[in-house]
Amino acid sequence: MLPVVALVGRPNVGKSTLFNVLTRSRDALVADLPGVTRDRHYGVCHLDERAFVVVDTGGLSGVDEGLDALTAQQVRLAIDEAQALVLVLDARDGLLPQDRSILDELRRSGKPIIAAVNKTDGLDEQAALAEFAAFGIAATLPLAAAHNRGNDRLLAALLPLLPEDAHDELAPTEDGSIRVAIVGRPNAGKSTLINRLLGEDRLIVSDVAGTTRDPIRVPLERDGRRYTLIDTAGVRRRARVEEALEKFSIIKTLQSMAAAQVVVMMIDARENLADQDLTLIGHALDEGRALVIAVNKWDGMDAYQREQCQRALERRLVFVDWAKTVFISALHGSGLRELMRAVVRAHAAATKELSSSDLTKTLEKAYESYQPPLVRGHAPKLRFAHPGGSNPPTIVLHGSRTKHIAPAYQRYLENFFRKRYRLEGTPIRIVFREGENPYAGKKNVLTEAQQRKRQRMIREMKKRGR
Repeated sequence: MLPVVALVGRPNVGKSTLFNVLTRSRDALVADLPGVTRDRHYGVCHLDERAFVVVDTGGLSGVDEGLDALTAQQVRLAIDEAQALVLVLDARDGLLPQDRSILDELRRSGKPIIAAVNKTDGLDEQAALAEFAAFGIAATLPLAAAHNRGNDRLLAALLPLLPEDAHDELAPTEDGSIRVAIVGRPNAGKSTLINRLLGEDRLIVSDVAGTTRDPIRVPLERDGRRYTLIDTAGVRRRARVEEALEKFSIIKTLQSMAAAQVVVMMIDARENLADQDLTLIGHALDEGRALVIAVNKWDGMDAYQREQCQRALERRLVFVDWAKTVFISALHGSGLRELMRAVVRAHAAATKELSSSDLTKTLEKAYESYQPPLVRGHAPKLRFAHPGGSNPPTIVLHGSRTKHIAPAYQRYLENFFRKRYRLEGTPIRIVFREGENPYAGKKNVLTEAQQRKRQRMIREMKKRGR
């Protein structure tokens, strides 16, 4: 395991900015507002021969109720698992009583502490550091994370505090896990689902809509398989999105869907299927991602309500009838085994390797069973097929007059290939290509050759006539 460094401090002191700099990413959402980060956010800092995990945490406000209390609980979990702590301070605000109380809590952990005095750009660094000298922390360093100044000194102070046997090759950059994005509207139960799968309160769960803002990646091993679960912010209708922060959260959600291999669409069974749910499914299709529909909060509904819910889903989700629908209770854990099996099947279908010879044989069978309708008295011809990629499976079909193939026949071919290869839970992309004319661009030469052949035939006929 890589050593862990936790970034701790008050709200809006620059922890997320420092996290992005250290991990060389834009994974943490950054805004000039307090309380943007709430859950623990993990990333890896890669150096030449060393690597360590960086944990971005929510700001400690000193309030012991509501979301602030849940955020503080997540911070304390990060402190417990870290080998070193970075107390991030704001040089422009100066030393505040809340900074002292946070430092007291960090000292009780017994972990080594570095004080990073951030936002020193444009200030007298020595004067800024002098105010925080009262903390008595030997490693008190000036920092301007937004301008990438002082980071080298911070890393130089951190590395001696970490185990020396952690090398870059241990960094979990690509571990072969299945990347699963959990998406849905606010309060659909996304964070509750991940906590239930993990068996711990890894993510903050609250009745307050919009609790999750950053996309949080969480590793999971279950039944011998490894997953990376991505919890995302709830997405509302565009007309109701007013805060700039929420707009950035939605962008992060869409990016998480693009980075995932399987998208689990969470739907609240007790609410009607909304247009926003269909829009999110549409985004998953645009990205070509495998899809599983998870209908949450199924427990507690009577037989009539369940029947009405199922009918509504069948009617409105007919355009993704290939996606598995699983009825679950994230709170109580029912249906989760079936859900993860559906995720595995969808991933296997999305990444299935197809061969050109077998695809061509399947195309021939499909063509023999049902030929495309005539276009101006001529039927489009389909000659051969080959794979064009995976996730989603892409099949390239070559033939003539393919531009005139009707959408209904395209759906027929898609269903034929889906049934043949058992591609459950993934969209299929079929690309038509016109067969190249080997005589294209040689009309003049061919015309002369034809004329010479015709002249020879005429001469032969004249000889015979003699």
